Amino acid sequence: MALALLLAAVGAIVVTNWVSDRTGLPSAGLLTLVGIGYGLLPGPNVGLRPDIVMTCILPPLLYNAALESSLVGIRRNLRTVISLSVILVLLTAASVGAAFALLVTGATLAAGAVLGAAVAPTDPVAALAVARKVGLPLNIVTLIEGEGLLNDATALTTLSVAITVARGADFSFPFAVREFALAAVGGLVIGLAFAWCRRLLRRFPHDVMTANAISLATPFLAYLAAEQVHASGVLAVVVCGLVVGHDSPRSESGASRLQTRAVWRLANFLLEGLVFLLIGQQFPVILDGLRGYPVSTIVVATTVTTAAVLLVRPLWLLLTQSLPRSLHTRLGNVTGTGDDDDDDDDDPAQPNPGRDRNAERLSGREIFVLSWAGTRGVVSLAAIFAVPFTTDSGARFPVRDLLLFCTLVVVLVTLIGQGSTFGPVVRALGVHAKAVDEVRLRNRARTAAVRAALDALNELGHGSEADARAIDAVRRQLCARLERYQRRLDLLSDSDDLPEHPEYEAAVAIRRAAIDAERDELVRWRDAGMLPDRSLRVLERELDHEEVTLPTSRL
Repeated sequence: MALALLLAAVGAIVVTNWVSDRTGLPSAGLLTLVGIGYGLLPGPNVGLRPDIVMTCILPPLLYNAALESSLVGIRRNLRTVISLSVILVLLTAASVGAAFALLVTGATLAAGAVLGAAVAPTDPVAALAVARKVGLPLNIVTLIEGEGLLNDATALTTLSVAITVARGADFSFPFAVREFALAAVGGLVIGLAFAWCRRLLRRFPHDVMTANAISLATPFLAYLAAEQVHASGVLAVVVCGLVVGHDSPRSESGASRLQTRAVWRLANFLLEGLVFLLIGQQFPVILDGLRGYPVSTIVVATTVTTAAVLLVRPLWLLLTQSLPRSLHTRLGNVTGTGDDDDDDDDDPAQPNPGRDRNAERLSGREIFVLSWAGTRGVVSLAAIFAVPFTTDSGARFPVRDLLLFCTLVVVLVTLIGQGSTFGPVVRALGVHAKAVDEVRLRNRARTAAVRAALDALNELGHGSEADARAIDAVRRQLCARLERYQRRLDLLSDSDDLPEHPEYEAAVAIRRAAIDAERDELVRWRDAGMLPDRSLRVLERELDHEEVTLPTSRL
């Protein structure tokens, strides 16, 4: 039965993703609705076990997100990221807790704080999936990524303290601060330690499959090690992933990096889909627990919780933007998203070494987009399901079923409501990156890389005539590439939009057609018995790698 449910879930994920690609609707919201529909049907259902979610699902999802994020970008925006992932989480938890205890009959402040801590952390998966499709500026994407990666640690630590108080233990503010600090510092240290171990491993030769196995095991090891010493396993996984992803260009071979990323993309695709299906399937279970509550209490509780979650975020963003300019950080033109006209005189092959002349406050439209990106997800549900049924005295935990329902409503409102409208909102506000800036930056980087390669060739000694001929052949290839990149930069220098380049696009299309013809001929040889399958796979892999290097964009 378990295998049948798993296969059905994979089928639902594939079909829903196909529908999402063709309709433009976010797959996260569609999968959640599919989960709700399945949960309402008679038959076996899948319950949400917090220990399974936190140990087996969350670490790989966070680790992959951290690998794909930018350590440099998060560091450049560190004050804003900390504001969103720490201060905003604490403010949201406190606001929800106070409002819930004040307006909901039978609720205590501790129970409200538990609810607030559960609904405080955002889940960036749905927002980022749409953000990349609609082309949000990189600074906004970095803030969404940084917040989503780091705020879980804050929320889960706050939740642990709130549950302790709600169960009847004595509350001590110094104790809570100490627990929070130890969890944060411990998670940071363990994450850095595992990243350092990964850096040491690159000294020992190992094949691609071993590298994949190590990569897949890393998030689980980091999480379990941190949890064993009562540190933040979530923070340990995120820190390790950020550092390993930053080191990847130096620490991994090209073959290892290609296969590892392919493995992680597949794992992330399936785990994300399972998570959203799982969220929807909890709807009937949570609904059954509300039978003992008056309708008025349910309406007040859900309204108060949802309103607090939706209002605190934009209010905090508006408040922080009123601070002095020196307290604001924002990705500048080094990311290719800024509008720095003074850069035109710079050497296009030279990177901007960390200058941020575009440090400025977020605009009102950017604040609105960031506010609308505050979707909640499986972490909130897993956190609230971890609330015990009874207190230390044996009494029933205050309004536990109501806490579950309020959390589910917040998740559904933000995930389906905000998630499905995020793309149209972004397009209506016109908050998007200039594609020409990104393309210009990439071609500058390509030019710099080719010039570095030419400099390296000039430093090589000509040991023999064969070496000299080989060096000259490589130099001619690099010079041709450099000339091609320079022509692209000339086309882009005076343009605010991507220019038409019919010759380039035709060349790419013709090369794709040639690769297809080569592949068909190899298959014909195999079918005729002239080429063993083993040799076919080797030659096919060569063509596959060449095809992957062909650009998908015009420049």
